Amino acid sequence: MEWLSTWWGSLDLFTQILYCVSIPSTLILLIQTVLIIMGFGDGGPDVNLSDTSGIDLPDCDCGMCDVTDVSDVGGDIANPADIGAMHLFTFQGIITFLCVFSWASILTYMGCQLIPVALIVGFVLGAAAMFGVAKIIHLMGRLAQNGNIVARKFLGETGTVYIPIPANAKGTGKINIALGERYVEFEAVTEGAEELTSGEAVRVTDIRSENILVVEKA
Repeated sequence: MEWLSTWWGSLDLFTQILYCVSIPSTLILLIQTVLIIMGFGDGGPDVNLSDTSGIDLPDCDCGMCDVTDVSDVGGDIANPADIGAMHLFTFQGIITFLCVFSWASILTYMGCQLIPVALIVGFVLGAAAMFGVAKIIHLMGRLAQNGNIVARKFLGETGTVYIPIPANAKGTGKINIALGERYVEFEAVTEGAEELTSGEAVRVTDIRSENILVVEKA
């Protein structure tokens, strides 16, 4: 490890501080990325709009309560007013900022040896990376919400069991429901005392989180 001590001793204080920021933030960012790829990512506390259990929606005759197209949901985050809805300062965003800021500052400082220039370049690139992460998270949230609204369109509709559904909500199966001229597949559960077998007609009575339909015999 003598080479490490020699290398570290050859750095000035500014570069040492940047490396103290860049190395931990890079490791954390890599761990976050691996966890997300493995399916352990968590977007944080949220309200699941797809769970309609116990919710009575008011009648509306104004024509604005019927969502007929998922493109009607959400806005364009190009509008600066939408930045607050993007949760810009999330843990992922801050770690990304620190990682990009520190490495960009290091590389810039190595090239020009000017601390103010290095800090400015690092800040600009770090802020851009943080905004990019916030935008991605926002878009993923909109996609999930749009998927939930599509599922809600099937409330009261009938479909056919594709994979048997265990009784008493002890597990999920799958059903096929007609959507125009094609069929779509959804995971489904039943709260009834009997298992729903393949080919059996069912009716959608509720929507649970992650677009899981609650069904009963039609």
